[in-house]
Amino acid sequence: MILALAWVSRIVEAALGMPSVADVSRPEWDRNPVGATGNSLVSIIVPARNEEESIEQALNTLLALDYDNYEVIAVNDRSTDRTGEIMERVAGNLQSGEPQGQNPHLSQKTREIEGHPGSRLHVVHHRELPAGWLGKTHAMWTATNLARGEWLLFTDADVMFKPESLRRALAYAEAEKADHVVVFPRMIMKRPGEYMMIAFFQTMFMFGHRPWKVADPKARDHMGVGAFNLVRRSVYEAVGTYERLRMEVVDDMKLGKVVKNAGFAQRNVFGADLISVRWAKGAMGVVDNLTKNFFAVLSFQWWRTLLSAFALAFINLGPFLGVWLAHGWARVPYAVALGSMFLIYMGMSWRSGVPPYYFLLHPVSTVLFIYTLLRSMALTLWNDGIVWRGTKYRLEELRRGMV
Repeated sequence: MILALAWVSRIVEAALGMPSVADVSRPEWDRNPVGATGNSLVSIIVPARNEEESIEQALNTLLALDYDNYEVIAVNDRSTDRTGEIMERVAGNLQSGEPQGQNPHLSQKTREIEGHPGSRLHVVHHRELPAGWLGKTHAMWTATNLARGEWLLFTDADVMFKPESLRRALAYAEAEKADHVVVFPRMIMKRPGEYMMIAFFQTMFMFGHRPWKVADPKARDHMGVGAFNLVRRSVYEAVGTYERLRMEVVDDMKLGKVVKNAGFAQRNVFGADLISVRWAKGAMGVVDNLTKNFFAVLSFQWWRTLLSAFALAFINLGPFLGVWLAHGWARVPYAVALGSMFLIYMGMSWRSGVPPYYFLLHPVSTVLFIYTLLRSMALTLWNDGIVWRGTKYRLEELRRGMV
């Protein structure tokens, strides 16, 4: 009965609440933003470490935006591959159509190119990481110190933008008088394992977070997504900038948390394929991506991790086991829980493109997520910290830097 109530209550609440979450890909948002001082300058921050596979395409999609007042600040964070070289080539192509042949290895080198209508590209190279910072948060903090925009858009180096994405999101932000806007990205999935794991992740995200409550100032629900965090600069500075989040592994969600807790207006919206990202390659790619995050999400506390693993098993495996092992009418509550779970998969299929029949693999993805949770804890404790993009961060520092 507990399982039935848990799943039914969530599907009912989602059915009532999700229609209130706006979709900026709809025709009514295909317009120019109207700010208090005209078209506001937007600074787009792109931190990148060893992103040679995606950085060129990502930057080119940003430089093709149809908004007429923005700059892009791309930060090469100590990359050991060709990321910095590719950034320089993109910047050089804007200026003359040819690579400029300039040295891409100067520390903290910043270059401004004004060769693309309505955009400026700044390339920054970091050679060293100061103590007390994660590489990504340091990159974003230094970029914002260079930024001139009234709005700051934090995104990742593997995110692809459609030309109208920023214009639509900013039109919504100005119309709603929002201080922080999150656009959910379209997940690019190519393998069955990716569909299975991302479907489970989205189901649990829906179960644990309530996107329809983010706009409610009385609710504690908050949101942050690394692919698209658009925040007013005045708000960013009021909550302490990324200096406050300098050791946060899940910095995107924590930015959302500090903005919401400070009483500013936060919104999350759908955007269809306005922005898209391939999050991982295969099921084990999802496992690897989440291994560094899961223990951090649970504040690096082993007892919370074990309780969460048990809760995941109970909530997600319980209905399947109950229908199989129970007899007669005792099966009904488990069947109701399974039916509610399937309806969530149906609802997600309309937005994410995951076919609802992946519901049948829900037990498999549950086991893999529990494994990921326990693996994250075990590796972090064993290594006394996490290794992220080739840099080790000690557990004591991570715990001390948590918001």
